[in-house]
Amino acid sequence: MTTVVLVDDHELIRHGLAGAFGRAGGFQVVAEAGSVADGIARAEEHRPDVVVTDVRLPDGSGLEIVRKLRAARTDLGLVVLTMYAGDEQIFAAMDAGASAFVGKDAPSSEVIGAARQAAVAPLSFACAGLAQAVVRRMASPGPRLSDRERQVLELLSEGLGIGVIARRLFVSESTAKAHLAKIYEKLGATNRVQALMAAIRLGILEESTPPSSPS
Repeated sequence: MTTVVLVDDHELIRHGLAGAFGRAGGFQVVAEAGSVADGIARAEEHRPDVVVTDVRLPDGSGLEIVRKLRAARTDLGLVVLTMYAGDEQIFAAMDAGASAFVGKDAPSSEVIGAARQAAVAPLSFACAGLAQAVVRRMASPGPRLSDRERQVLELLSEGLGIGVIARRLFVSESTAKAHLAKIYEKLGATNRVQALMAAIRLGILEESTPPSSPS
């Protein structure tokens, strides 16, 4: 019996997945969680064979769960689910240590299949669109930021807080935060330092730009 922990902030989705695993046979959902902190706690408590996590959670990114749990266990299958199945998200999940990446629009059978694969080969990476994503990355390396996202990133590199950035760009703080969240998502980052380091590595920012402390 393969034990599973489900992490998603939508109870309906968790229950739907739990039902799908139950019908598939050979799986036992031992815990459910709706946040990063709770997901990590449930995984550490139950030590399942597989964790299936959404990317967007109320207190952060599901990739934080993947990174932390992968650092602690190499035998754990880690399946990432997301509504946003772009190339950047695929590579961010792979870099974090995920075993599989599945879009939420995929049939439940694909999630079950990913979990089976993750359980037997946790250090592999299964993704239906990976080959095409690799080809696209080779043709056009690095994530594509919009002009506004580049402006936000440049101001971020100057050490400015989100309130100041919003005023500089004449937008609301909520709009500035939305741009910042998209930057983090595209760069596979969870905080300011990670975003700036990724941007430098990818050539989006000059290497001389000093990364500022997270805020």
